[in-house]
Amino acid sequence: MKEILFIRNNIDKWRATEEKVEQARMVSPDELADLYTDLTADLAFAQTHYPTSRITAYLNNLASALHNEIYRNKRERWSRLYTFWSQEVPDVMWRERRLLLISFIIFMVSALVGVISTLGNPEFPRTIMGDAYMDMTLDNIAKGNPMGVYGSTSESTMFLAITFNNIMVSFNMFVLGILTSFAPGFSLFRNGIMIGCFDTFFYQQGMLSECFLATMLHGTLELSAIVVAGAAGLAMGNGWLFPGTYTRMESFKRGARRGLKIVVGTVPLFIIAGFIESFLTRHTDMGDGWRIAIISLSALFIVFYFIYLPFKRNHNANHSS
Repeated sequence: MKEILFIRNNIDKWRATEEKVEQARMVSPDELADLYTDLTADLAFAQTHYPTSRITAYLNNLASALHNEIYRNKRERWSRLYTFWSQEVPDVMWRERRLLLISFIIFMVSALVGVISTLGNPEFPRTIMGDAYMDMTLDNIAKGNPMGVYGSTSESTMFLAITFNNIMVSFNMFVLGILTSFAPGFSLFRNGIMIGCFDTFFYQQGMLSECFLATMLHGTLELSAIVVAGAAGLAMGNGWLFPGTYTRMESFKRGARRGLKIVVGTVPLFIIAGFIESFLTRHTDMGDGWRIAIISLSALFIVFYFIYLPFKRNHNANHSS
């Protein structure tokens, strides 16, 4: 390839890399590593075909500067912890925003299926949630304490069990991406049916308002995190299904890295949701105003962190480039 053609084909990419180096503290380490791999490949090509050219010296200097930034980031472990939550998770959510939307749609459609199925067949909840749970719930309703299940064990024991279980559910949904996008999609569908079935059962008992306020106290964070975890599984699964210009294995690895960031991003949500469910939801005498306030704040945080912040960080940058 002639040198002028080599430069023309890559100059925009190199200039973009220069900008990333100048703003390295705002760029995730994984992105810097990908840029470095790409840049050193160009440098090796230039050193082979144009060893005395100015473009070779330019690429060598740029690669050295990028290497220094990567090394500096490796030493700033605490800084990396901060940038992971404030930058890397929002950025990967922006990249996978379509999968987040798909995950949300799957969940809502399946919840609707649960609603329709329960309305059409009152025995359907027993198929989904089991006879033991249904009998216990009906007994609690008869005693005038429909949400009594949340006070059946001690706060600390419940917190540990629920938090661990929910985190495992999210990671399992992510790992199911190994079996392509259909497996995490099915897991989302199953969870959605359960929620739709549960809420419709309480509607049939004339207790939808109490059910909603009690369960969404923690469920706003918990269910949102499940939808986000579903997007993580879809990201890994799509790596298998849609490799694009990469090899299928390389595409899978990239999808898995993005999915892992997403699912790790849900862990604090499950911890907070577990705390609320264990220590607050059991207090069914809590005023509706307080419950609505907690639900509203939880919903605002979800919208801010997983939708607004990714948009703010990336939308203007994409348009300016």
